Order: sequence, then structure tokens, then C-alpha cells
Amino acid sequence: MMHLRFFLLLFCFPFLSYSQTVCDLESKKRIEEISANFQGPDYASLTSGDLIAAIGNQFLGTPYVGKTLELPGEEQLVINLMEVDCTTFVETVLALTITIKQGASDFQKVAATLEQMRYLNGSNTGYGSRLHYFSDWIFENEKAGRLIHLSKSLGGIKSPNTPSFMSANPNSYSQLADPKNLASILEREVVLASREMYFIPKEKIHLIENQLQNGDIVAITTTIKNLDVVHAGFVVKQGEGVHLMHASSVSKKVVISSVSLQEYLMQNRSQTGILVSRLLVPSPKEFRRIGIL
Repeated sequence: MMHLRFFLLLFCFPFLSYSQTVCDLESKKRIEEISANFQGPDYASLTSGDLIAAIGNQFLGTPYVGKTLELPGEEQLVINLMEVDCTTFVETVLALTITIKQGASDFQKVAATLEQMRYLNGSNTGYGSRLHYFSDWIFENEKAGRLIHLSKSLGGIKSPNTPSFMSANPNSYSQLADPKNLASILEREVVLASREMYFIPKEKIHLIENQLQNGDIVAITTTIKNLDVVHAGFVVKQGEGVHLMHASSVSKKVVISSVSLQEYLMQNRSQTGILVSRLLVPSPKEFRRIGIL
């Protein structure tokens, strides 16, 4: 549960395009502390992936709580670093990484980056504008130039991609009681079904492990009907192995898997494989390093 008595409502920042931001005082303080701690030449020389891993380490042990974004009423930009789910953990670490790589350390910049990543066209215009399906989140953030989706180039295979889980299960989402919200989700699901999606089967992960880097974004595909992705986290290198840093609903906190990424998936019958993406910080030096320029 979010501690609402601590909540600070931050109204009408000029960089926010819709309504208000909701962030508890502890989360705001934590953003400022992490941003300040990772300034300086030692961290400026880190690759984006290594910085992601380092910032992610700051969240180890943070409690896992589902549906932290689902506040009643109009859609608000929720920022909660004290309790995370798998997606908000990924988004928050990336927003901090981008902000720090761009030489900034203020809360407002992190909040603006979170909004840009979380919503269609980078702007919160209501519940339907949130990128609810993770494959859609990947597509839109790649289109915006924040990351590159590598699954196809890593030898991924085509997967049927007809996500309709939300519209098929509206009772699981309180906001879908509003016909307008349900209509917007249905419309978005049609868009998603028109796209090709490639994934790397879990049995094949060991074949591409040497091409994965610290901080790569991993989204786990599933056998669950009409759902694209069931979980997400980051690649972390430990020795010669590749592990998963993630907000775990089983461990109830942010952890690094004790087994390899492939072993982690093999332990779960409903998990079929992975989508792999990599952050692109918009600086020419970084783009040249990974061969984009």
C-alpha cells in the first residue's frame, strides 16, 4: 500500500502536459539522492548499461507491490520509488540513467523523462495514453529514439502478437469500467495486432548470452492467452553468466536472480522467451560506441 499521508501533490509543472504528478516525499528525496550520488567523472565514463546496473543496485531489497500506478480518478503521473512493480522499476531506473547521462540531477527532469517513456507520444492525456502492453512500450520508446529493440537481429523468431488481455478481462482493471477507457484500450490493441513481434525462445538464450550487455532491458514473453509480456527486468553480468535484475512478485522485492537468465525462464512453464532492448542515450558519443552513427 502506498502511504498516502506522505503524498506530495506537485501541480502544474510546466513540463507536465496533463493534470498532476503524485510523488511521496520519500520518493522525491530518493530521486534527488541517487541523482546526486551518480554525478562526477567516475560515473560519466560508465556506459549506459553499466550505469543502469549500478543504479539498479540501489533498488535491491525495495518492496514489490503490484498496481502502484492504479490510483482512482483521472490518470496521474505516479512516481513511487519506495514500492515498485517490474515495469515501474525498469522505467524509474531508465529515467534516472537518462537524466544523469544528460548531466542533470533534478527531480523535475526525472519526472519529465518518466512521463515521456510511460505514455503514447510522450504525453499523459489520460488512462488510454499509458503504454499498458510492454511490447507497445518497447515500440514507442524505440520510435522516440530512447532504445533499440534487438530481438530480431539477435536471431529471434516471429511470434503471434494479438494482445487483447485487458479488453478480455476488464474486471481486472478498475479504470476499464469507464467505457471511454475501454474503447481506447480496444483501439490500441488493434494497433498492436498489426505489428510483427520477434522473440528469443528461452531454450536459445544461451546462444546469444555473449551478445547481451549489462543493463539490457529484458521482457519475458508468455503462454498466457492474448498477453505479450508477463515480466520485465535488466540483464546483469555476474562472472561469465547473465542474470536478471528485477522486481520479483515471488521474492516480494527487487533482486538479482540466483540462477542464470535462461535457467530462470526454464523454471516457469508459462514463460516462453525474451524480448531484448538496449537504451540509447541521445548523445553522439554513445551512439557511435554502439555503432549507430
